[in-house]
Amino acid sequence: MKRNAWSPRTGRLGAFLLAFTLLLAGPAGAQELEGFWDDPFKDLQADVEQAESEGKAGVFAFFEMDECPFCHRMKTQVFTDPEVQSYIKENLVTVSIDIEGDVMMTDPDGEQLKEKAFAFDRYRVRATPVMIFFDTDGEPAVRYTGPTHTPGEFIKLMEFFVSGAYDEPGMNFFKYKKQ
Repeated sequence: MKRNAWSPRTGRLGAFLLAFTLLLAGPAGAQELEGFWDDPFKDLQADVEQAESEGKAGVFAFFEMDECPFCHRMKTQVFTDPEVQSYIKENLVTVSIDIEGDVMMTDPDGEQLKEKAFAFDRYRVRATPVMIFFDTDGEPAVRYTGPTHTPGEFIKLMEFFVSGAYDEPGMNFFKYKKQ
């Protein structure tokens, strides 16, 4: 008996593939985050100085790579949220770091190195996304590995850093979220 090319099984598979593609594309499709990243030159020393002079809490560094579906989701479904954009612009300087990148950058201490060396050698970033919040002394204060589930959860993560709650004894983001 010849099988129909459009059986319930292939129908479910096709529906799954369509849903997965739409999930990756997100509501904004493949749109770039125009104006979201403050530092195309990847000079974290200057970013830290800028944050301090503007009265911001610090620098948000987003470690990513091109083929990462979770990075893509963060960029199309979380970072595009108007509340996220408003909060981050008010409180942080932003920079994106390609963990496989050969672009030269400047670390918070002024040393120049390739993006991939900064990510791998300095911060042991092996999977993406990784988000590191640097304080106005250029020190990494909060590190979060993986995507947040919602824009609201990302706002909570930023609040955890901006409020200084990360510095309280015994406090971590998961405890902070539950409060």
